[in-house]
Amino acid sequence: MSLGHMIAREIAQRKLNFLSACLAVTAAVAVFTGAMTMLRVYDQRTEHIIIQKEKNTRARMAQLEDDYRVITKGLGFNLLILPKEQELSHLYAEDYATHFMPESYVHELAESKIVTIRHLLPSLQQKIWWPEARRTIILFGTRGEVPFLHRAQKEPMLFPVPAGQAVLGYELHQNLEVSPGDSIQILGKPFVISNCNSRRGNKDDITIWIDLKQAQELLKHVGEINGILALKCLCVGTDLAKVRSDINEILPGVQIIEQSTRVIARAEARHRAAAEAEQAIAAERNNRVALRAVREQFTGILVPVVLILSGIWLMLLFFSNVRERRFEVGLLRAIGFSNFQVLVLFLGKAFLIGFIGGFLGYLLGFLFGIVGTPFLHVCDYFEILTVIIALGMATLLAVLASWLPAVNAISQDPADILKDE
Repeated sequence: MSLGHMIAREIAQRKLNFLSACLAVTAAVAVFTGAMTMLRVYDQRTEHIIIQKEKNTRARMAQLEDDYRVITKGLGFNLLILPKEQELSHLYAEDYATHFMPESYVHELAESKIVTIRHLLPSLQQKIWWPEARRTIILFGTRGEVPFLHRAQKEPMLFPVPAGQAVLGYELHQNLEVSPGDSIQILGKPFVISNCNSRRGNKDDITIWIDLKQAQELLKHVGEINGILALKCLCVGTDLAKVRSDINEILPGVQIIEQSTRVIARAEARHRAAAEAEQAIAAERNNRVALRAVREQFTGILVPVVLILSGIWLMLLFFSNVRERRFEVGLLRAIGFSNFQVLVLFLGKAFLIGFIGGFLGYLLGFLFGIVGTPFLHVCDYFEILTVIIALGMATLLAVLASWLPAVNAISQDPADILKDE
């Protein structure tokens, strides 16, 4: 009779002992496999959540950045292009330029491929005596923004004042007690008030805006302007030297003044949305990492405890089995079985218990670990290395647990065993 046949007969004879041993191994492997599978599922779900959150967050932040862009447009232009002869001391003292340049300058910029500025608005402004109202005002001639020919058109920051109409600052319409729809005279020319601005707390409160060509005629500067308002593009940074270099290549000698507080405010507002997006994604990732660390810590405690308890239970079962087979062992030794053959008899059974328990344990643990996951993604969590580790751990656990009982069985004298029986 072969050893394999004897092991099979032994299992059939003592089914309860065999099933109990398999159950102990199955429990240990199921806990290990379930924990590993759950961690793998958690990692993949984390990646999916982060990717989805990045997608959703970036979509929301793109909308938020666009909202910031619209809001910060209210800050106005942040660059002023002046004639090269203009003395800045007079500009700061009077708040308007006293030298002039051709209106064609703005068209030269618009026809170029410059990328450091956008939203070009030519203007002509001058402080004048308004005889009809007997007071000093600032007359501001403006027109619609000049579009760049080589760039997608943006929504204008300011809309033009139609010819024959005027927009009045707060102090002017309050003192004159006029409202939209009323008519006024400016240097002998009639205008209809199209809008009255609210208080702004600066020179705008004593400014009248009219069409640029009409302002050029009234101020006797036909075809001329004394400033070009522009907006620095944030996508190329805040390097004014680069802006000056680009503009001077097209309009040599002109002066470029930067209103730095507006630049900073626009930059901070536009970049804040991007920073918030990164912070939201980082916070979600850190939270998932912290939760995984807790799961790892729990797994690191649970798996060793279950392995130890299973090992102890297996050892007790094998000792019980050795006691029950004491006469059988003595008989086998008496008819010529060697110690090695008897040892193989016990360890072979342990190996079979480990393999069967390991396979069942992996199957149960894997199924438990993927509970709630989509069926189509089940194969994503299968890993052959885990199968090998599970089967190896199960057989090693069973063989080690049976080693002492098996050694104890072969260490007994068969004569003593048979005499006692």
